[in-house]
Amino acid sequence: MQNKSLTFAIIIIISPVLFALAYQPDSFSLSWNQGRGGWLFAMAFIVAELIGIKTIVSQKRVIATIPFATAVFAYLIALDHGLRQYIQDGAQYYNVNLIHSWTWLWDFVIMGAFVIAAVTILFGKRWIRIAPAGPIFLCGSAIILSLDAFFPYDTLGPLQYIVPYLVKANVEIIKFFDLGTAIARNNLMFLKGEHGSMALQVFWPSAGVHSVIIYSLVMMAFLLKMNIAPKRKAMYFAIGIAGTIFVNMIRIFSLSLFVLKVSTNPVEFEEFHGIAGEIMFLPWLFAYLFAVTAIETKRIKKMAA
Repeated sequence: MQNKSLTFAIIIIISPVLFALAYQPDSFSLSWNQGRGGWLFAMAFIVAELIGIKTIVSQKRVIATIPFATAVFAYLIALDHGLRQYIQDGAQYYNVNLIHSWTWLWDFVIMGAFVIAAVTILFGKRWIRIAPAGPIFLCGSAIILSLDAFFPYDTLGPLQYIVPYLVKANVEIIKFFDLGTAIARNNLMFLKGEHGSMALQVFWPSAGVHSVIIYSLVMMAFLLKMNIAPKRKAMYFAIGIAGTIFVNMIRIFSLSLFVLKVSTNPVEFEEFHGIAGEIMFLPWLFAYLFAVTAIETKRIKKMAA
């Protein structure tokens, strides 16, 4: 009975995403600030954490999550009946600079609130140790989108601080491999390749600073539930930070390589720019969490033997 109840609970939690996929499939873009692609990864986190747990979940608690899922269904339907326009109109009232980030922000707020409510009903306060990654990923994404909406480009100085160093490192890599002409000036890159010239101004989201923040939130929650020594937790966290920064360097390099070798057409570049980061960072995050789990599981089995 417990396994059936837990399976039903998982289905309820992911049901709004399944509904959105059927009802508004075009909304699932991989771009971090222009779609619901992050919902898919959040659900993957939730399913991965809940499958196989031995915690007993009562049917009453599972049923109690249904009204919250229904509320998300209603929100998604209401978006096409005036709610989306109302949200967009509110951007002007609150002096929002980037309308896309503002609009998608509320999707992540709603889904984050729903998932937290659902896991709290199912597990009480223990949810933070049972299934923290999905809710924290959603809430972290909402925070990043709010920062991008209210403090776009380079207006949020602390997050922009590291960008010139990443840009300079990227230019040195281009020069080392003789891929084209590249010049760095603060957060600007002047590139000249096989298809002409292009100047790129790199801001903190494009440099992947948001991925470092999201990684930190998810990894801290992930390590919190693991029963390992604090030194090992610190080691895994630090390795993950280094890996995330390395992935961000690959992101900037791939954007530069696109200009140097593929196209300097602004439209084609924006299409690539929109997905370049997430198709690298999110698989990396999944792979790293899986690797840490596999290493520690194997280590525990050896110690038990």
